Amino acid sequence: MFQSARVDDNGLSLYERHVNPQWVRLLDVLQMNVGYVRCNGAELHTTDGRVVLDFNSGYCVHNVGHNHPQVVAAVKDEIDKSGPAMLQSHVAELAGTLAARLCELAGGRLNKVFFGSSGSEGVEAAIKFARAHTRRAGILCASDGFHGLTCGALSLMSNPFWRSGFGLLLPSTEFIPYGNTDELERKLASKTFAAIILEPIQGEGGVIVPSTDYLSTVQALCRRYQTLFVLDEVQTGLYRTGPFLAAQHFGVEPDMVVLAKALSGGLIPCSAVLMSDAIFSSVYSSLKRALVHTSTFGENSLAMRAGLATLKVLDDERLGHRATKAGEYLRRRLIDRIAKYEMISEIRGVGLLNAIEFKAPRSLKLRIPFESLAAIHSAVFGQLLVARMFRNHGILTQVCGNNFMVLKISPPLMIEDGQLDRFVAAAADVVETMHTSSSFWLEALGIAQRAFTSI
Repeated sequence: MFQSARVDDNGLSLYERHVNPQWVRLLDVLQMNVGYVRCNGAELHTTDGRVVLDFNSGYCVHNVGHNHPQVVAAVKDEIDKSGPAMLQSHVAELAGTLAARLCELAGGRLNKVFFGSSGSEGVEAAIKFARAHTRRAGILCASDGFHGLTCGALSLMSNPFWRSGFGLLLPSTEFIPYGNTDELERKLASKTFAAIILEPIQGEGGVIVPSTDYLSTVQALCRRYQTLFVLDEVQTGLYRTGPFLAAQHFGVEPDMVVLAKALSGGLIPCSAVLMSDAIFSSVYSSLKRALVHTSTFGENSLAMRAGLATLKVLDDERLGHRATKAGEYLRRRLIDRIAKYEMISEIRGVGLLNAIEFKAPRSLKLRIPFESLAAIHSAVFGQLLVARMFRNHGILTQVCGNNFMVLKISPPLMIEDGQLDRFVAAAADVVETMHTSSSFWLEALGIAQRAFTSI
């Protein structure tokens, strides 16, 4: 059993005092407040000698694994050069090299790149650039999408949990059901929307994989009504689903793509917005507008070197191919072990972006405790799954941010079959326990009581 471990009591208490005390309390309630001393590949080594397998990857940050030696070496080498990391008044040549490689890998009409520091910042840029190019204000997006928590990105998210309390957000944003092209065409026919911004696979919405023709239909409608087709590939990009972009899996060529998270190997914040020449020229249209949209840390040499090293690792180790094969293996093993259980709704995914969706039970013996938990808070059931996987089996994972009944599975792409087997065995044990033992539900009620009395 995992016990709370404090690497530095003073540091932890200062974090609790000055950063986010509620986060510390939540980890304490879930018995997940452990200290980590070393992270390599998919393994997280704790202060008490345990080895936790990371099946969350920092929400799809660590595609090449934690602290990949080649990426670490590249960053160290760049630091040792003492070069113009943040000069701001020169041509950042490494940014040009990285941009060229990203455009080559993405293909299609994507030929220019804007660099920032986060996925949210990339989404903000996409909103501005779309409006500049089309001279329209409206932005369409899908219900239950997740695009970031800055004001513009937050405006593209329908879930009131994320929006509540922050006042008026970006005007002229509207939502349509993900997968519904009839509603999309009705909206686009008004010719008031600059862009539709979608995740090719909805991550926090529950790892929702669209039909094979959905994105191609969206693209065709966008072309018909002169609306930009923008894909947020912050979670799905960098070979997470097999190809470099999930767009390539569905055979589409978007006008803009937002990348971040895994782009620089989990070491340096970095994002990139890939776009067509025409969109770029709409923003940077003259000499006086050369700096009309910038980002302080966007082209810094450490992030650019980390990005180049990360792309090389992904290519050299054939991690896109690995994501495809490992994902197929994982889904097959999970279906074999747990699909038969009453509370399993579906096991789905593409590459190494996968999910186990649970559903409300039918049988009375399970329905009563499940409904008791749901009455307290919709997240309790999912967080108990996460806590059980972590504490009893040493597996770090998380439920989806917009669907607490979905356990998301997104390990590093270099995950080994033996580590996948360990995950499957852990999931099977937790699912078996929830269907056969009252201890699962009693613990859930205990967690709920601790959470709502201490947080």
